[in-house]
Amino acid sequence: MTAALKIATDALLEVRGVTVRFGGIVALDNISFTVAEGQIAGLIGPNGAGKTTAFNVLSRLYKPSEGAVRFAGRSLLALGAHQIAGAGIGRTFQNLALFRSMSVLDNVIVGAHARGKSGFLGNAFRASLGRREERELSETARAMLTFVGLDHLAERPIASLPFGTQKRVELARALASKPRLLLLDEPAGGLNHEEVAELSGLVRRVRDGLGITVLLVEHHMAFVMGISDKVVALDFGRVIAEGPPAEVRCDERVIRAYLGKAEG
Repeated sequence: MTAALKIATDALLEVRGVTVRFGGIVALDNISFTVAEGQIAGLIGPNGAGKTTAFNVLSRLYKPSEGAVRFAGRSLLALGAHQIAGAGIGRTFQNLALFRSMSVLDNVIVGAHARGKSGFLGNAFRASLGRREERELSETARAMLTFVGLDHLAERPIASLPFGTQKRVELARALASKPRLLLLDEPAGGLNHEEVAELSGLVRRVRDGLGITVLLVEHHMAFVMGISDKVVALDFGRVIAEGPPAEVRCDERVIRAYLGKAEG
C-alpha cells in the first residue's frame, strides 16, 4: 500500500475532485483534501476563494457538479442536509444561527435534539419523547454549556448576551449533537484579542478532551496557523497548498494569493 493510499484510507473526511458550478461561475474547481481523525485542520484563502462553498458542500447545503465526499468511509453526498447531524457532523455559522427568543439552555437543547431520529422540530410537535429522554437531552446541553464556561448563563435570553458569548453558545449547541467532526465557520470573527486566545484553548479542548476532529474556515491567520495541525489553502476555487502550517505559510502560491505578488 502506498503512503498516499494509506492517508486516504485512514482519513475521517475525504474530499475528492469536487467541483461546484453556479451557472458559468466555477466556485470550486476539482478540489481534493483529507482530514485525519483527531486533527485540527484549517481551510484558508482570500475572499472568494471557495471556503464557504466547500463548507456548504460538506453540510449538504450545496450539491457538487462533480466529485465525491466520504465521511468515516461513507458517501456524504448520499445524505440530505437534515441527516448530517445524525451522521456525526456538527457545524457553527459565520452569521449566528441562534433562536433569539429562546434561552441559552433551550438553544443548546436544539443541538441535542438534532442528533435524534426526527430532529428537534419533529419531536417538538409530536411530543413523542419521554421524560427520561428529555432529561438526558437537557443534561447533555448543560454539560456542553459547562464545557464552554457558560453554565451560569443557562436561563438567560440569547438576545441579552454580547456577540462573543453568543458564539460560544452556538459552539455548545454544535457540541450537544455529539459530533465526530466539527465544522467551525469563522469562529474567531468579531472577537477581540483576549477572546481569540480563549477560543484557541477551547478548540484544543474540543479535540483533546472530547475527541472531536475539527475543520475550520478562518481569516484570522495567527489563530488558524497557531491551532491547526494541517492547513489547506484555496484560491479561485482551487487547492494551492496543503500541509503543516509552517510549510503552507511560506508557500509562494499562498503568499501571492494573499499579497497579490506577480510571479518573478
